[in-house]
Amino acid sequence: MTAVVPGALDTEARTTLDPVRTVTGRVTRRGWRALLRRPTFLVSVAILLWWLALAVGWHAFGLQPFARTGGLLQPPSGAHWFGTDSLGRDVFARVAAGARPALLIGPFGAALATVLGGTLGLLAGYHRGWVDTALMRFFDVLLALPSLIFLVVLVGAFGVSTPALVLIVGVLFAPGIARIVRAAVLVEMGKSYVQAARLQGESSFRAMLTELLPNVVGVFVIQAVLSLGAAIFITASLSFLGLGSQPPAADWGLDINANRAYLQAAWWTVVSPGVAVASIVVAANLIADNLKEVTE
Repeated sequence: MTAVVPGALDTEARTTLDPVRTVTGRVTRRGWRALLRRPTFLVSVAILLWWLALAVGWHAFGLQPFARTGGLLQPPSGAHWFGTDSLGRDVFARVAAGARPALLIGPFGAALATVLGGTLGLLAGYHRGWVDTALMRFFDVLLALPSLIFLVVLVGAFGVSTPALVLIVGVLFAPGIARIVRAAVLVEMGKSYVQAARLQGESSFRAMLTELLPNVVGVFVIQAVLSLGAAIFITASLSFLGLGSQPPAADWGLDINANRAYLQAAWWTVVSPGVAVASIVVAANLIADNLKEVTE
């Protein structure tokens, strides 16, 4: 399972036919008990909590990501678990501190994308007609744009501050989430409880909020988790391209770019932040997979 990125959904049919994109409902108490017995879910949650703890509390561990604490390009050892970089800085300290920008921009960006895309998808699926057509054609245009070009345009428009990067991530993932939520809403629209709500004279807002939303909340949760991993990957990619954090900031993408020239001689300087990015992306996808399997 992968998160939605621009260009990932080519046609409306793919959105409708993919079973991952038509999951509805919520995780029941029985489902939560099943999740807690799944090793992949527990390990994935532990990985996310580990990086969250480092992002929040790396200062408390006495780490020095910006100071020269050893020789240049020293391999991993007891003194420097992940070795040192070309400036003699501790790579583990850099990776730990680099979790902060990733887990600051990624989660808030994913949340914005889920709220924005989910709301628009709910509106499109409920009202259909010209509202649905207008929103879907607009999203088709956004999804057809190459991801890299779309990113560069957004960075040029909004800048590279933390709020701007959160907004960029939200705008980037919202169209795909909107189409997935819309597909789930269309499935629910044919069910009797929606027709009953309309016959009782409930307003559109109330029907969407109290009737439809509780029955598609599973889609929101799964897409939020998927978007989290993808948003962190995009955040690191922006820094790698020089469009995010700037030196000497501790940032995974920035460190990968700065040390890629030493990949053969000092592989740990690139592999360590690369594994950090990959671990969060894989953990988020595994959590989403497990949630999908127990969602009713």
